Amino acid sequence: MKNTANTYRLPQATTPENLEMRMMHDSGTVLNFGNYILVAGYYYNPNGRSYYGALYRFTTADHTCEGEIKLVSISEDTFTDNGHAIAWAMSKAK
Repeated sequence: MKNTANTYRLPQATTPENLEMRMMHDSGTVLNFGNYILVAGYYYNPNGRSYYGALYRFTTADHTCEGEIKLVSISEDTFTDNGHAIAWAMSKAK
């Protein structure tokens, strides 16, 4: 997972605010979902499947934009749109 995180330039630990600021400049989507943060990121792929999913989890009871989150999972597959990437992330949130 660490190599994939490096490829997509995803931090291992951050805050929702920092993650959203990073993703908004790269056609990404960040959604709060209970104890999790769902991510659909964009990374150019010439085959047209340029979106990936990622899942972060809050590490403390602070679920504000300043709360700490940790990367839990990144999709191995890529998707044709951000909706499918978010659906993947949602399916991993337990």
